[in-house]
Amino acid sequence: MRSHKTSNYRPDIDGIRAIAVLSVIAFHAFPSLVPGGFVGVDIFFVISGFLITQIIVAELDNGNFKIRNFYSRRIRRIIPSLLIALLVALILGWVLLLPEDFSQFGSVLAGSSVFILTSFSLHK
Repeated sequence: MRSHKTSNYRPDIDGIRAIAVLSVIAFHAFPSLVPGGFVGVDIFFVISGFLITQIIVAELDNGNFKIRNFYSRRIRRIIPSLLIALLVALILGWVLLLPEDFSQFGSVLAGSSVFILTSFSLHK
């Protein structure tokens, strides 16, 4: 499979994404010192949309854009990280939560697994 990274790598975009992520982390760690840090989430999503749009436009220009391939790449990129995050959350929940809280947490995990199953059905 061909990589979608181009020779047009822009370190400034990586820098802006790093600032966005750090602002969110700082907001969670020190909310009174960084009260607007949550805006980093919006910035991160705008940048991601910009990068995704560049990939789609390039593929459309080359005449090789397929929505199925687009979603397949997204699924292969996102699902492994999601599975690891869910597994870690499950283990931590088992250790740290009371049984009633863990039961409620289980419904949240079940909802996340619906996302995974839906993603795999799109991939077929």
